[in-house]
Amino acid sequence: MAGETGTRGEVRTIKASEFKATCLRLMDEVAKSGDEIVITKNGRPTARLVPYRKQFRDWFGADRGTIKILGDIISPIDVEWEAEAHPDRTLDP
Repeated sequence: MAGETGTRGEVRTIKASEFKATCLRLMDEVAKSGDEIVITKNGRPTARLVPYRKQFRDWFGADRGTIKILGDIISPIDVEWEAEAHPDRTLDP
């Protein structure tokens, strides 16, 4: 197809007439590769075909079910902090 690039940093472009003829195949390619395709009409970009990505409505709880807490994360650990061990020490800038 004319205008196809698919190399790093370049956006693949396709004429609207070619897009119309191969729409379903191009949709499968975009879903698989994750690359976008710019559709042109008379040489000017008019639309983009991009892969669908699920968007979160709220970030609070977005990782629920994917993060597993092992052990006690609330109780203090038995390690003395350097600031507590040497309270008079200052950092040299």
